[in-house]
Amino acid sequence: MSLMLPSESPSARSVVGVAGDLFAALRGGSEALPRAESAVLVVIDGLGAISLRAHAGHARALTSGMAKRDVAHSVFPSTTAAALTSIVTGVWPGEHGLVGYRVLDPSRDVLVNQLSGWETDGIDPLTWQPSATIFERAAAEGHESFAVGVAAYARSGFTKATLRGAEFVAATTPADRVATAYDLAQRHPGALVYCYLPEVDKAGHRHGIDSPEWVTALEDIDAALAVRVPPGVGVLVTSDHGMVDVPSNRQVVLEEEHLAGVRHVGGEPRMLHVYLEPDADAAAVTARWRTDLEGVADVVTREEAIPHGLFGPTVTAAASSRIGDLLAVARGSAALYDGTAADQRGRGMVGQHGALTPEERQVPLIRLGAFAR
Repeated sequence: MSLMLPSESPSARSVVGVAGDLFAALRGGSEALPRAESAVLVVIDGLGAISLRAHAGHARALTSGMAKRDVAHSVFPSTTAAALTSIVTGVWPGEHGLVGYRVLDPSRDVLVNQLSGWETDGIDPLTWQPSATIFERAAAEGHESFAVGVAAYARSGFTKATLRGAEFVAATTPADRVATAYDLAQRHPGALVYCYLPEVDKAGHRHGIDSPEWVTALEDIDAALAVRVPPGVGVLVTSDHGMVDVPSNRQVVLEEEHLAGVRHVGGEPRMLHVYLEPDADAAAVTARWRTDLEGVADVVTREEAIPHGLFGPTVTAAASSRIGDLLAVARGSAALYDGTAADQRGRGMVGQHGALTPEERQVPLIRLGAFAR
């Protein structure tokens, strides 16, 4: 196995544990968080801990009390479909089954988009993602739960897969969403409230994490979270992943000669799921990819990735069947593109994620209100 796994402390926290911490805090039995009358989970999509600290002057409310230990690690791949689902279910991608951005549906031999393709690609949210959500668990314990987000996401398949059990409440701006979440938590003692802020992620993809647009999005969210938290309400602020900027000279385009023996290329440019033709010489294709991408990406097989725990300690049969025969994990600031694909719009993205760098996997874990130290 050529992949060098990132070094992490055995005591390092994972976003997978956030759900359990919040439940324990509502019960008054958490080792990580003080007891709270209600809990708010704020997810700032795409905000890495490293980029947040690098722009601390634009995020004083978030960083003023942020200690060195206020960091968690995202999952692999470090992408929204996998990581956000882990946050709201409390299980690893190998268990909930959302193991990447685009993955194979082996029953139909087609790639499906696990973020935005539920309806168009024909995925059933209730069976494709079988793990109970934090909101379903809350209802079973007698807690009300709410999900505050953008109106366009209210009825999406991804929402049904990840937020089922919560009452969806739409609000327009980051400030509106945070204010709504705090109000719901205050008016419903014992409630669990989820608040989703996607603006930083969108600005990063389009313009990069050092762009004026990204900084403006961060400032808006920081201002939204600078308001007073209602008494008795605990707030935990985290993210699903961070980002790296991919310059044009680090775009690696895979042409036909590179793709011999390959049936489908899924995943995303920082972490490809590569599915081979049934009659392909898997060992030969693996060797060729490792040679072609030496210094650019680490190439590992599914049989290497699963026992090394990349997708978590447990990998179900369903999840395993969606993982590529090969995984190509980009190094540094590189990104990999299928040059034979009809749609090349993805090559216009600046900020990207999915791989194993600290910039992508280290996310903030900031405590506010009743959770503050």
